[in-house]
Order: sequence, then C-alpha cells, then structure tokens
Amino acid sequence: MQDDNPLYHAFLILTKVKYSKIPVLDKDRKAVGLLSLAMITDKMLQTDEISTDVLNELKVRDVMQTKFDKINFVQTTLETQLHLLVDNAFLPVVDDKGVFQGLLTRREWIKAFNYVVHTFDNHYDVNEKPDLNEN
Repeated sequence: MQDDNPLYHAFLILTKVKYSKIPVLDKDRKAVGLLSLAMITDKMLQTDEISTDVLNELKVRDVMQTKFDKINFVQTTLETQLHLLVDNAFLPVVDDKGVFQGLLTRREWIKAFNYVVHTFDNHYDVNEKPDLNEN
C-alpha cells in the first residue's frame, strides 16, 4: 500500500486480503506506516451513520499508524526480533536507507525455530557439560 493512495482504495484492498494490518510505503519504497481496516472504519463511523464519502477525501497517510516497530536484518539481533514479535504479528524489514525489503512474520519465525529444535540432533552432538566443582 502506498501512502498517497486514496483511503477508498486501501479499504477495498484490506477487505479482500486476509491480513489485519499492512505496511505502507512512500514513493521511494520506504516503510512509513502501518494501516488496518479498523483505522479506516474508524473514519467511516465518525458521524451518526456509516459513510464511505470520507474515504474519497482522505489518503492513506492521513490515517496510518506512523510509530511502529521495524527491523534491519544486519543490525537487529535475533533476541530483539523475538522480543518485538511478542507484540507484533509481523515486522517490516528495511535496509540501511529505510527501504522496504519484506516482512518477518511471527509465524515464519516460529516455523524456523520449530525446524531447528526438531533437527538439532541431526546436526550437532550434545555432550554433558563437565562438573567443574568435582575435585
């Protein structure tokens, strides 16, 4: 989703996809926000009735969340990624210039961790740690 898209366009896209929140990019492909269907419907419900008229007047940038967690694979440790994924279903991945590279989802992280746990013995020999206090 681009930040200059009409809110009506974003509404149509979010009602068709299975995601509850999506990243928003600017014209330079930098991650500048997040947008959810709830953010859009909140604008539709500001009067005594539901109206889509406001969706043609506003742009995505007018309602998007601008404070959000994002990561850079080079700079962000695995521990930080895990910490952030506790509260976020996904994290936008950006390069050093803030350009969007993709998404790291909680689901994919858990799947990767599950694979490591279940194949650990195939790749590593684990020996009991010697007791250094024996003497």
